[in-house]
Amino acid sequence: MTDFLVVATGTSPRQMKTVCDEVEEMAEEKGSRAFSRVGDDSAAWTCIDFIDVVVHVFSAEARSYYDLDGLWGDAKPVEWQESAPAGATTTQAS
Repeated sequence: MTDFLVVATGTSPRQMKTVCDEVEEMAEEKGSRAFSRVGDDSAAWTCIDFIDVVVHVFSAEARSYYDLDGLWGDAKPVEWQESAPAGATTTQAS
């Protein structure tokens, strides 16, 4: 089981690969590594398993075909909120 599913759509195999590479790089910067990554440069669906978070990057056609959105449609959606980089301080405007 996992705590979160991230479902994304890419517009080309190159973009999908870049997104997956960036996700893995971002995770490593936060001290996490992927348990597994399935898919390749020509794949219509790449899945990256971080155990607590599983990231799915689809082509538009594959996302429609596999319909994870419908399969998990009763799950509570969580809006993305980018956190401040480690060590950064936040200030509020007055």
